[in-house]
Amino acid sequence: MNDRLNTEERKELPDGEFGLPGRREYPMPDAAHVRAAEAYFRYCPEELRHELAVNILKFADRYGVDVESPVIRAYAE
Repeated sequence: MNDRLNTEERKELPDGEFGLPGRREYPMPDAAHVRAAEAYFRYCPEELRHELAVNILKFADRYGVDVESPVIRAYAE
């Protein structure tokens, strides 16, 4: 899978593959998308940042991505 999902690929992803599954935002089916979610974290609404941060770290562990952002780590606590 490359770093861009087309509409059909995105629709086929289960809710659990998203950083915000209830909204189906921030898909993370691979390492490239985990890095993208980390880069776009600042655009996440404040009230959803904890959930997204926890999920970024979960997917980062799954795909072997090193998340160095202290902001994401702080929101995950």
